[in-house]
Amino acid sequence: MSDTAPAAAAARGEDRAPLKERRPGPIARVTTYVRQVVSELRKVIWPSRPELVSYTSVVLTFVVVMMLIVSGFDAVFTKAVLVVFGK
Repeated sequence: MSDTAPAAAAARGEDRAPLKERRPGPIARVTTYVRQVVSELRKVIWPSRPELVSYTSVVLTFVVVMMLIVSGFDAVFTKAVLVVFGK
């Protein structure tokens, strides 16, 4: 039966470094996170205004069409249920 690495090290009497030495504090972690977010946002290719307007209109049109389709199915199924089970 094999031991995990930390269990094997503890069995040999080897202590690992305390948690404080291995892991940065909460402020350092937040600072690193914010730096990474800013770095990633600089890589983003932002759309121009005409592209943004175009994409927005396509999405809104798609949402309205899907809403009409779902509403139509809802109306049809409501009528069918009322016919089958009565009023």
